[in-house]
Amino acid sequence: MHVNKPHASATKLKTWLLQDSGDRQGNRVGPHAATVEKTHSWWRVMCLTGVDYFSTLGYQPAIAALAAGLLSPIATIVLVALTLLGALPVYRRVAEESFRGSGSIQMLEKLLPWWSGKIFVLVLLGFAATDFMITITLSAADATAHAIENPFAPSWLHGQEVLVTLFLVTLLGIVFLRGFKEAIGIAVVLVAVYLLLNLIVIVVSIGHVTSNAVLITDWWAALTVQHGNPLVMVGIALLVFPKLALGLSGFETGVAVMPQVKGGAADTEDNPAGRIRGTKKLLTTAALIMSGFLITSSIVTTLLIPQEAFQPGGPANGRALAYLAHEYLGNVFGSVYDISTICILWFAGASAMAGLLNLVPRYLPRYGMAPQWARAVRPLVLVFVGIAFVITIAFQASVDAQGGAYATGVLVLMTSASVAVTLSARRKQQRWQTLGFAAIAVILVYTTVVNIVERPDGVRIAALFIVGIMVVSLVSRVRRSFELRATSVILDPTALDFVTGDAEDYDVIRIISHEPDDDTEVEYRNKSRDERRFGNIPPGSPIIFLEVLPSDSSDFEEDLVVHGVAKHGYRVLQVTSGNVPNTIAAVLLEIRDQTGLIPEIYFEWTQGNPLANMFKFLFTGLGEIAPVTREVLRESEPNAKRRPHVHVS
Repeated sequence: MHVNKPHASATKLKTWLLQDSGDRQGNRVGPHAATVEKTHSWWRVMCLTGVDYFSTLGYQPAIAALAAGLLSPIATIVLVALTLLGALPVYRRVAEESFRGSGSIQMLEKLLPWWSGKIFVLVLLGFAATDFMITITLSAADATAHAIENPFAPSWLHGQEVLVTLFLVTLLGIVFLRGFKEAIGIAVVLVAVYLLLNLIVIVVSIGHVTSNAVLITDWWAALTVQHGNPLVMVGIALLVFPKLALGLSGFETGVAVMPQVKGGAADTEDNPAGRIRGTKKLLTTAALIMSGFLITSSIVTTLLIPQEAFQPGGPANGRALAYLAHEYLGNVFGSVYDISTICILWFAGASAMAGLLNLVPRYLPRYGMAPQWARAVRPLVLVFVGIAFVITIAFQASVDAQGGAYATGVLVLMTSASVAVTLSARRKQQRWQTLGFAAIAVILVYTTVVNIVERPDGVRIAALFIVGIMVVSLVSRVRRSFELRATSVILDPTALDFVTGDAEDYDVIRIISHEPDDDTEVEYRNKSRDERRFGNIPPGSPIIFLEVLPSDSSDFEEDLVVHGVAKHGYRVLQVTSGNVPNTIAAVLLEIRDQTGLIPEIYFEWTQGNPLANMFKFLFTGLGEIAPVTREVLRESEPNAKRRPHVHVS
């Protein structure tokens, strides 16, 4: 008994880790599920995406002041203009066309066929991973800054930014390991309290500015001396825009949470008009609220906080509004503000983690490019927490140092979204929409390139994610080559009549694998003659041909529909798939389960170099059909007596 305890413990641990693994299509449970048990009003779901979007008020004004200096308010107005006139229309269109929560990545996946589409999606996933992972680490780092800079914080915490940030990331991981539930209820409370406290701080700060009007005249005088005329100021503001495009990741999160939005009574699976309207309200309202806060916060922080306080190590670095809260409302209110900020920044990491748990199972396992355990929440949480640890240590929990990587991930995703909606509008021959979205795409491409040139660390991190995803994908695809790939197999009535008829009348089911070629009566007659002769099929024994019609070989998992047809007096089972041997194996096992008989299948040996045929199988789904079919059957059915028989001649 003592010997079995470690094994029993390991089994329990494995069961616990893989418990919440979703379905074969990668649909997730939790706040970003494809289908959910309970939906919510759009404004409540807005709070869920708002913990990511609105929480950037914790660090955005300070980063804007550090990047643009006295020009911060004008640069912020440019950011708001591009948000309302660019990002918002783009993502309202994404909500119309990708309403199951997959976002713009799925739109581009549909536009690009075969392996090119898969590889492009993997690259975008690398940038998405950069966006969401840096959201986790940057938000935790800024929460740490708010905690340590609080006047009531113990002195020994100073200099321990990395350890405190790692603790917050660990706490986030523990929450997801236990189960991320009631996310929206928590988000509503956090967002309501946080926005209220920010409103109080900004109103009080505006009061100080209006009572001391000389602050405005002194600021404008310094600004004109520094930058000259207003046109120059706008030009410089456009140049620094990439450094400010941080909170815009909230738009991608906004479309990811679409399945949570309550739809209308007339909504259908293919046209959830009510859900789309609700999501558009969500995106628009969030953008308007955030725009107002961004403009007013940049004005008061620029006018009331000395520029040197924004520098690294300064009291306002990464926490400009918190600085004002302590300065003008006292340390007690400031501490309440700090606690609220810490909570929402930490929960912004939870929103980003949920986004990762939505994306990875939706794509990689379906491509065969991740192990089966990647469908489960808990193993992925451990992987993401480990990556967050590495990023936090590498950047020493610095908010400023991570800004470039964050902006790169956000801007690439927004650029891809703008390109996706432009192509969609063009395909639908919507001329003016195409021109408008194309203009937005050009601006975002420019912004992305400028950000990459000025802060290449973002691309380096994204490249590490992309390379990691590619390597894992290739290894996983090879390791999973001999898996059954069919998520379902359906025999249509004619196909079912063919196999059940042979089972009942002859007590045997003999299948001949046939690669469709000329589709002539001679072809089928010669194939039947050769297999009967060289495969030792008894005279008079019934045969059924099985044909796999080619499709996208880059697909890994498929729903198979087997059609029974009569061709030139022969019975034929036809199924469309990009992976021939795996599909044949799945169909044979389905025939066995439907009839209770073990079917037999007959192949010819594949000609050519075996190594070349293996690579051909990996990338085109063809190659060594007979041996691979047998290996797939052997791995999927351990009981040799229940395994379909394979004959090769």
